[in-house]
Amino acid sequence: MCKTIVALLSIGVVLIWLFPPPHLAIYFGYPRRDGWDNLPVPKSLQRSWGAYTPFYPIEEYQPPPDDCKVTQPNMQLQRHGARYPTRGASEGIQKAVHKLLSASEYREHTMFFLNNYKYELGTDQLIKFGADHARHTGAEMFYRYNSLINKHHLPFVRASGKQRVVDTATNWTRGFAEASRNVYQPKLDVILSEKLNDTLDNTQCPNAGDADFEVDEWVAIYGQPIAKRLNKAAPGANLTAADVYGLMLLCPFESQAKMEKSSFCDLFTQEEFGYLAYTSDLDKYYSTGYGQPLGRVQGVGYINELLARLTKTPVRDNTQTNRTLDSSPDTFPLDRTVYADFSHDNQMIAIYTAVGLFPQYRALDPTTPDDKRSWMVSRMVPFSARMVTEKVECRIKEYVRIFVNDALQPLAFCGADEEDGMCELNKFVKSQRYARHDGEGDWEACHAATSVLPVLGHGIYGA
Repeated sequence: MCKTIVALLSIGVVLIWLFPPPHLAIYFGYPRRDGWDNLPVPKSLQRSWGAYTPFYPIEEYQPPPDDCKVTQPNMQLQRHGARYPTRGASEGIQKAVHKLLSASEYREHTMFFLNNYKYELGTDQLIKFGADHARHTGAEMFYRYNSLINKHHLPFVRASGKQRVVDTATNWTRGFAEASRNVYQPKLDVILSEKLNDTLDNTQCPNAGDADFEVDEWVAIYGQPIAKRLNKAAPGANLTAADVYGLMLLCPFESQAKMEKSSFCDLFTQEEFGYLAYTSDLDKYYSTGYGQPLGRVQGVGYINELLARLTKTPVRDNTQTNRTLDSSPDTFPLDRTVYADFSHDNQMIAIYTAVGLFPQYRALDPTTPDDKRSWMVSRMVPFSARMVTEKVECRIKEYVRIFVNDALQPLAFCGADEEDGMCELNKFVKSQRYARHDGEGDWEACHAATSVLPVLGHGIYGA
């Protein structure tokens, strides 16, 4: 009897060592699950960085009801982790820095660091902080869904072709493997070229507009008073509102690259960083969100891939899917229990709006932020943002739930209960009429003569 008890205890210890519950994982040497908390910058400041906010969970993950079980965390759609500024943004930032460094003197103590300042950021690439976030996310997905994994059904992983996206995906697979003690070692299965059809990038609608007008209008409103204040403290700098925007970006980019609070953060107030956050909100809303007539159509191909995986039927799409890849079980299998796709923030916004998430019943005003808006990019697509779509089985019925950064989405458009977010699978599929009908003419407008482009119309605010 004693030998049996000892044997059972030994088996239990081994199982806990191999597959620890999330709250014990840290004690077994696995990557910490709270990695997004180790940046030495106040949380209130981090969360005013808009699209450059580090990932943080909006809510605590909510398991399905007691009589239900997750059968397929269908896709973890994840933005790449924290990176250096893009080449275009870097040019604007360095121009602003050069002007500030040319000042004849600095009259405020917050500027004294400029006497010895040197710009040292790279461009485009994933930084260590972003790579660490990807590892943590991979580990967390293992902790949450390891009961669905076996050696014959490893996660199927895809990434858009930009290097920072690829690097995020490979760090995710590394974190997943480490959390399993290397029992399960998923790999990056498919890299989608951004020069070809790619459902993880938003470059295939040449007629789509941008958000320059709205963003420029807002930057001019809040940036000019700040520029006036900074020019008074740094005579000869001759900063403009656009320069102010570039200098503000150094706070998130330098802080995350150097893992210490950038001195540029102290040049601005918390309220002014709120203005920066709204700049991101306008940018995404009018680029690929509800404010862009050809925004959400750029997420249609991905939604049709999602429907194919949920229903285990071939992809039916006539937009930006790669039909060669999606028709092969080697490059688009339908029999996996876990899928992970890696993308960009602009494309994730298009996907959110194609599904019908984050509906806005009033367009964002480029002159005045609405404090009650739900369209807040820092909560929607921060660095390492993720959307997880779960298929849930409750006795004989199948349901769908969607989480964005661990916040359960209401899915009112398909009759989901507000508390559990459970939408019947068949109703969810039916609710995606816009995607199932290839954007209802909007995809053709992406490539049509500009005189026949659509205007804001049916359901454009997500109604």
